[in-house]
Amino acid sequence: MKLSVEFPSIAYREGPDAVTRLAKAIEDIGFDQLDMFDHVLMGYPTETRPAPIYPPQMPIMEALMMLAYAAAVTKRIGLGTEVLVLPQRQPVLVAKQISTLDSLSGGRVRLGVGVGWQAAEYDALEEEFSNRGRRMDEAIHLIRAYWRDEKIDFAGEYYTSTAMAMEPKPPQGAALPIWIGGLSPRALKRVGELGDGWLATAFVDPDKAKQAVATIHAHAEAVGRDPGKIGLQQMLDVPPRGDSGKAFYADIDAVVARAEAVTEMGFGWGALNATAIFQAGARSVDAMIDQLGILHERIRAVTS
Repeated sequence: MKLSVEFPSIAYREGPDAVTRLAKAIEDIGFDQLDMFDHVLMGYPTETRPAPIYPPQMPIMEALMMLAYAAAVTKRIGLGTEVLVLPQRQPVLVAKQISTLDSLSGGRVRLGVGVGWQAAEYDALEEEFSNRGRRMDEAIHLIRAYWRDEKIDFAGEYYTSTAMAMEPKPPQGAALPIWIGGLSPRALKRVGELGDGWLATAFVDPDKAKQAVATIHAHAEAVGRDPGKIGLQQMLDVPPRGDSGKAFYADIDAVVARAEAVTEMGFGWGALNATAIFQAGARSVDAMIDQLGILHERIRAVTS
């Protein structure tokens, strides 16, 4: 099993040197991927909308800026988003940002995308929420065109580029992997038709996980794609919300057993959430590094 660490924005409280130390440690320990969670904003509840999933005061560093910072202090580890809320961002600009990050990191980038869930965040960024899925499908095609083509002519329903060029291309070109998150029927179809991989939440029921993978594979086959080339990553636990993250990562044996179960479900990647590790008791960057080292060693021993 390959292992990703979802980087904790909370590390910023100890200063830039601590963020550097943590990013370097994640690479030095031997993890395969450093991923960044994405939200630009969190909204307060109002008379017309409920409270968000996460508290409004939750610290969230901007994902692509953090990855650029991590790229400058690492050499080997993959860099990605888990997941970038693509439809609330302008896709040509995203294509340029990711291309630049791939160039300066030596071709280490994986773009993870999803449609998001917070309508208020879309409102604040002045993007439409109701058609976000259709726009994301189109945006993926447009981004790949900018990574691939010398001259870009793209006429979509939502995005248009006429006789445009974007240079330099990313080192990975149009093969720069785009992995897709989500569990809705449309999201699974999107993975099968357009994705290089699936970024899945944690599954308690292995049969549901296998059913979802079978659905992705069926959609891939329907459009002539090889389902065996679609990567699969699963979170070892659900994202931390309130007290939900504290119990899981406090029990190392449970985390290791969970990694084994994820492997048995057919997933080649597992994702550890360092924010949840912080919530579980590793309340400093140094403590998180120690815990990540222990988890990496224990998980590798049973999944290699």
